[in-house]
Amino acid sequence: MTSFAFPDRCLDYNTQPGSALPRLGHSASQLPSFKFKSSNKFIMAPRSSISKSDVEVGDQKPDHLENTSEAIEIAGFRVFGLDPDDADFYNSYTEEQKKKVFRKVDVRLVPMLALLYLICHIDRANIGNAKIEGMVEDLGMTGVQYNTILSIFFVPYVLLEVPSNILLKKFKRPSMYLGILCVCWGIVMTCTGLVQNFGGLMATRVLLGIFEAGFFPGAIYLCSYWYLPKDLSVRISYFYCASALSGAFSGLLAAGIAEMDGVAGLEGWRWIFLLEGMATVVLGVACFFLLIDTPALSTRWLNPEEIRFLELSMFIKQGGGFQEETTVRWKDIRMVLTNWRVYVQAYFLLCQSALSYGTKFTLPSITKAMGFSNTNAQLTSAPPYVAAAISAIVFAKISDRFFWRMPFVAIPMVIVTVAYSIMISLNGQLEAKKGVAYFAVVLAVIGIYPIQAAAASWNANNIAPSSRRAIGIALMNCVGNVGGIVGSFMYLEKEKPKYYTGFGLSLAFGGTGLIVAFLLEWSYKIANARKAKIAEEAKRKYTEEELFDMGDRSPLFKHVL
Repeated sequence: MTSFAFPDRCLDYNTQPGSALPRLGHSASQLPSFKFKSSNKFIMAPRSSISKSDVEVGDQKPDHLENTSEAIEIAGFRVFGLDPDDADFYNSYTEEQKKKVFRKVDVRLVPMLALLYLICHIDRANIGNAKIEGMVEDLGMTGVQYNTILSIFFVPYVLLEVPSNILLKKFKRPSMYLGILCVCWGIVMTCTGLVQNFGGLMATRVLLGIFEAGFFPGAIYLCSYWYLPKDLSVRISYFYCASALSGAFSGLLAAGIAEMDGVAGLEGWRWIFLLEGMATVVLGVACFFLLIDTPALSTRWLNPEEIRFLELSMFIKQGGGFQEETTVRWKDIRMVLTNWRVYVQAYFLLCQSALSYGTKFTLPSITKAMGFSNTNAQLTSAPPYVAAAISAIVFAKISDRFFWRMPFVAIPMVIVTVAYSIMISLNGQLEAKKGVAYFAVVLAVIGIYPIQAAAASWNANNIAPSSRRAIGIALMNCVGNVGGIVGSFMYLEKEKPKYYTGFGLSLAFGGTGLIVAFLLEWSYKIANARKAKIAEEAKRKYTEEELFDMGDRSPLFKHVL
């Protein structure tokens, strides 16, 4: 059983976690069977001018060719081996029916993942709110120790993202894995409210990084499975919308919870950790029951025709019914680790992480430096994040509308550059020029939050097949989140309120990110042009399985710009 699909703009492989073939898990009474064509006839190939270097593959040594079937044009993909009956069913599925199916998926998948991501960011960033409520003084910490506390979270967070996504693929139900992670970090967050010294706080931050590491790459992988490439960015943007809103909710919640100062003999900042940690545990338990997994496990809310459509969509975009690997292939890890474009994509996330975490950890202190009281400083940190949430969704919708990623990385970088240029020009006069300073803060976060959605989608759209995509997504997050360590040390207490290091590095990240975005798109254009010249020759020289195994390095794979 072999099949291979190539889209006009890109080839996006995907398979359901823990499964193999599209109809796996259904009986004949539940789901109409698929009919995938396969050819076992091979012919000897004449010597060709195409070489391994042309297709960027170092370990492909074919000694035969497959006489492949004619391609079927379907949904912007050229599909080999799909039975005409299945193609007719897919093509006859109306736009209204498709919208209905994806609305069902949207309602059950996106809000739950967005809510989990919201609480995830609240739990890692509420330490900035606790700081201005007296946490540093109560624990006898210095300014440098506080920066160390912020950065230590990212050490396990960065190191464990790739292993976590590899582990995720072993779970038949991803919801179980993500739910367990959520419960664990919720317990850790609750315990943070009970720490008595610097060492205790260090320990809880390390544990928080361990358990939060697997959530985001797992959520992105789950979304890339359910949705077509052109629809992915806007769905991912809702996560970043939630990330932005976490800054708003964190400030509002902290302002209210801090009023509990003295209740049960505990300081207000302790109640911030205790209550928000308990809420996380409850949400993690709910994840076991509310988060969806795969169409094969969704018979309660999808009818057989809808399941058939979704699994055909998966079959088409993944490149056919190849057996999904149940064990990690070192070849896939090697191919991803040697893909230089993944590291370039990761630079966008590094910039965004440094910008967002540096701002999120310090914004309450920045607004306090504008002359606001503790409570008002918490409250005024909320509106910028509401604006950021709106910008994340708007940019993502436009990006999906045009199926073009580069401008929606570059334009936010321009906004960031302008915003931090204004902040530096104020020369620390934040209170005297409160209006201008607050405008620059709002402008900065408007630029920061759309970056990650566009970059994550750009990366996911350009890695194939799904086994490598899972690793590539995690690797991008792993490298990119090193920016969180940088962001933890950007804003130094001794530089308050000028924050030359923080504002200066933010300006540098915006400027360099803009340049890198243009260079990366240029490299994709060059690669596409080279592949176009050898595509037909490659189809004659390599078998379908070999082309599939090349993944995004296949000459028939077209990169998304």
